[in-house]
Amino acid sequence: MANQLALPENLVDVSTVTRSWNGVDVVLTEFSGTGRVLLPLAHDDQSRLGMILDEVGEGRAEPRLRGNVPCPIDYKPRQMHFTPAGMPLWGYSDDVRYARDINLCFDVGALGERCGIDVPRDRAGTPRLRFIDDGTHALMGLLADAVNDPDPSAQLYGDALVSAIAIRLFRGDRPAAKGPAKLSPVQLNDALGFLETNLPARVDLATLAGLAGLSQSHYHRAFKASTGLAPYQWQLVARIERAKALLLDTRSSLDDVAAATGFADAVHFGRTFRKLTGGTPSAWRRDRFS
Repeated sequence: MANQLALPENLVDVSTVTRSWNGVDVVLTEFSGTGRVLLPLAHDDQSRLGMILDEVGEGRAEPRLRGNVPCPIDYKPRQMHFTPAGMPLWGYSDDVRYARDINLCFDVGALGERCGIDVPRDRAGTPRLRFIDDGTHALMGLLADAVNDPDPSAQLYGDALVSAIAIRLFRGDRPAAKGPAKLSPVQLNDALGFLETNLPARVDLATLAGLAGLSQSHYHRAFKASTGLAPYQWQLVARIERAKALLLDTRSSLDDVAAATGFADAVHFGRTFRKLTGGTPSAWRRDRFS
């Protein structure tokens, strides 16, 4: 969903797109400007984890806890910032021409419960400006790339990314609690049956983990150890297998097959089919009827 924000001085356009995974609002914002900019950042009623994805202009954008007080921490490549709920945050730049950022906005307690993390009070309530964590930075970039992906399997993918980010952000260097190496036969049967029954609809990771009585992080690892695939990958492969059956058993158009298996259109279906099989749906069907 796109929104238009009130524009402070020297900003000529601001647009946002928001998507939710695991109870977290993932907000992508694009800024176009003509000079020095200072603006209060939205969503201060929630805890926020953010970073700049792209920026063009003189100088570097910086997070500020007070609008008129420069950030006390020097710029670092791949920097991120975290602020707890109720704490205002400002964005400042000497000269904005274009910038794009991502912010994860959430309730810490709800996210911790959802992801099975015992969040230390000091990590939840302490702001962190311009901190570096290459793993979290990479996960945030992947999440940004997924925001506009309409594919149903992007739900499980985004849920897993948010869970992994939450673990890195709040668990820190503490070792992970041990979970099962693999799903039990009953847990695996429940998982695959649920995914098959609900194809090609969106399924969230919390629902799958809840069926097994596991945290999302344990479940994700155990599912992959049991099947060789992450849940979102398994779901995507299952949709392609169903598409193959439709291609063999019917004379439906590619648009009809795409719609029946949850793809936005025949182009999206064809691109994914080729990525997973090495050939186009038309060629795959033709080879089997020749």
